[in-house]
Order: sequence, then structure tokens, then C-alpha cells
Amino acid sequence: VQLQASGGGLVQPGGSLRLSCIVSGRIFSIDRMGWYRQAPEKERELVADITSGGSTNYADSVKGRFAISRDNARNAVYLQMNSLKSEDTAVYYCNADGRDVLNVLIPRNYWGQGTLVTVSS
Repeated sequence: VQLQASGGGLVQPGGSLRLSCIVSGRIFSIDRMGWYRQAPEKERELVADITSGGSTNYADSVKGRFAISRDNARNAVYLQMNSLKSEDTAVYYCNADGRDVLNVLIPRNYWGQGTLVTVSS
């Protein structure tokens, strides 16, 4: 099972970016999906997550600016980031709880490789 994140880049303060993450491989089911971020010299933190039923959860620092969504048919999760601030600069990682076809009884947690978001003028 692989998670491929994309959509990062350089954006000016106040701008927008949309991150995408596609899950591929021998996936049987995906439960929760989420985005985390890690800024330089800081710990990785949860940005937002979404259940298979569509319930969402956001870090206080991004509420009202970011929106997480998913496409279950495509095994994809997205993060729309608006009104970006310099403090949003970080490597963003997608994350998923799921089961692969060889071990359907054992839930696992999967990480993507990260995509860099830089907010700077």
C-alpha cells in the first residue's frame, strides 16, 4: 500500500493550495484519512482528518481556512488550504488507517512521503 501526496509548492501569504493524496496498492478498505504537517524543528502535528463517513476534525490553527475532503471511489483525500500564513509552512504528510487484502483482520496505519508547502512573499 502506497500513499502518494502532491500539490505542495511556494505560495504568497493569503494564497491557496490544494493537496491531493492517492492510496494505491493492495488496499482492502480505508477508514480514517488525514493530513499532518511538520515544520522545521517542530513535532509533527495533525492538521485535519476525515472518517469514511465524512466526519471531519481540524486543528484549531486551521479551522475556517482549510477544508479536508475525500473521494472513496478513488481512495483519495484532499486538503484545500486558503488564506495561507507563513506559519503554515511545513512538510505535509497524508496518513490513512486501512487494511490490505492480505491481512484484512489487521488494521494498519500508512504514511505518504510528504509534500513541502512554503508560504512566503
